[in-house]
Amino acid sequence: MPAHPPSSAARRLPRPDRWTLGACVIAALVLAPVASVLWIAFHPTENIWPHLAATVLPRYLRATLILMAGVAALTAAIGAGAAWLVSVYDFPGRRALALALAFPLAIPAYVGAYALVDVLDYAGPVQSALRAAFGWQSARDYWFPETRSLWAAILVLSAALYPYVYILARAAFAEQSGAMFEVARALGQGPGGVFRRVGLPLARPAIAAGVALALMETVADYGTVHHFGVQTLTTGIFTTWLDGGNAGGAAQIAGVVLALIFLLVALERISRRGARFHAAARAQRPVERQRLRGPSAALAFAACAAPVLAGFVLPVGVMLWHSAQAPDQWLAPGLMKALANTLTVAGLAALATVAAAVFLVYGIRLAGRGAARVVLPLTTLGYATPGAVLAVGLLFPLAALDHRLADGIEALTGHDPGLLITGTAFALGLAYLVRFFGIAQGAVDSAFGRIPPSLPMAARSLGRTAGGALTAVYLPLMRRSVLTALLVVFVDCVKELPATLLLRPFNYNTLATRVFELASLERLSEAAPAALLVMAVGLAAVAVVAKGQGR
Repeated sequence: MPAHPPSSAARRLPRPDRWTLGACVIAALVLAPVASVLWIAFHPTENIWPHLAATVLPRYLRATLILMAGVAALTAAIGAGAAWLVSVYDFPGRRALALALAFPLAIPAYVGAYALVDVLDYAGPVQSALRAAFGWQSARDYWFPETRSLWAAILVLSAALYPYVYILARAAFAEQSGAMFEVARALGQGPGGVFRRVGLPLARPAIAAGVALALMETVADYGTVHHFGVQTLTTGIFTTWLDGGNAGGAAQIAGVVLALIFLLVALERISRRGARFHAAARAQRPVERQRLRGPSAALAFAACAAPVLAGFVLPVGVMLWHSAQAPDQWLAPGLMKALANTLTVAGLAALATVAAAVFLVYGIRLAGRGAARVVLPLTTLGYATPGAVLAVGLLFPLAALDHRLADGIEALTGHDPGLLITGTAFALGLAYLVRFFGIAQGAVDSAFGRIPPSLPMAARSLGRTAGGALTAVYLPLMRRSVLTALLVVFVDCVKELPATLLLRPFNYNTLATRVFELASLERLSEAAPAALLVMAVGLAAVAVVAKGQGR
């Protein structure tokens, strides 16, 4: 009998190609840890949620919300204020400060915490100088603010994270037309009125985006709050998992963190929903900076220099001083091993992350705009997810897979291979990929969008395949954007602490974990070389970002 012809519905179903299938696999890999956390939270082996909700969870949540509120207010004020000053006014030192204001982004917040405690603690130079100057004998003779406290954590995190707001706000101010400012001044608005009524409203979406990024990093932070003794939701994950031995409880706290992050992202998008600002069709007149002199110039310089001193000069200076006190620590074998581990795992993770981002974005673009609108925003959730949460979502499924894989190999060969996934740096590299995939994806997607569609279409008409068009047209034109994404992801992998602490193999140190472990034991002279190496790597990425910030 002749075969039945395929139905019309079957004929209409497109056959997915390898690009679409690969993009879907990558998207599923990025989203899997979040789904895993939610599954473990709702199906715990031992449900301690009522106990958590009745005891520690309110304290964790309260400290986290206060921390977020303080960091949001300070980063918005410092970042937007500094960006306005260097964009609209000219004063001595402006060019150097405009670049230096981005430098704290290279400093991990936990390094700033170690530096602040070292300077302000009872045995530090500040209190020692006060006791010597006034003849005080002990802490009972005078009052000094508590160094290891919530307010100190807010200050350190704000000093490290305000560049997120500064970079975006400065770009927004640079795109505004100088004519609007001139009209506002002609209508009687002073410097403060021009900022409040013209500059700030137009830059609000950029400022909100920068504050949202800073708050995501605040929620994800572990090293800073741990050093200051502040109990947040992230420290609660560590305590419940490592000290309490309850993975389900840790996943439930991680679920609260996820809910908080998703709420934060939603609020940021809602705040921008009604804000639609468009430039005029004709060429805009650039902002003409006003020259400041005398006390006004000194005040502007001091306002811009203060965050640089707190967020960059202080931690770098303290680490350089401690490093000079013990120069032999540069030759410590543990440092070289940690450096090699860091370069290996961060380098491979950065390469894999950027390659996966290129594959996914290209595959989604080939699939059509509908797929891009759905898949691309979802794959950015990894960056919004704290490292400790990702560790919870990755470790347990990977451990189960690891044991089954080892049992299968042993059954076939009679040899126990050990833990091939969780016993090596593979799980750590996978966590880096998921955590920072959103950064690479955003840079790559933006680079694809800047390429005229006629170029790849011409390549395809000349017989190039989809892969040929990617390698012959897209990648050469996207080279700088891809290299920038590679560098930024590499630096973020080097600085990442919570996921590294939870997922690293036994006796496996990176620069970040070495700094954390030694500084936690008050051995700052031994931790200083590793901290300086982390900061040096971070400065490379900041220089790349700041290079495109204009005059």
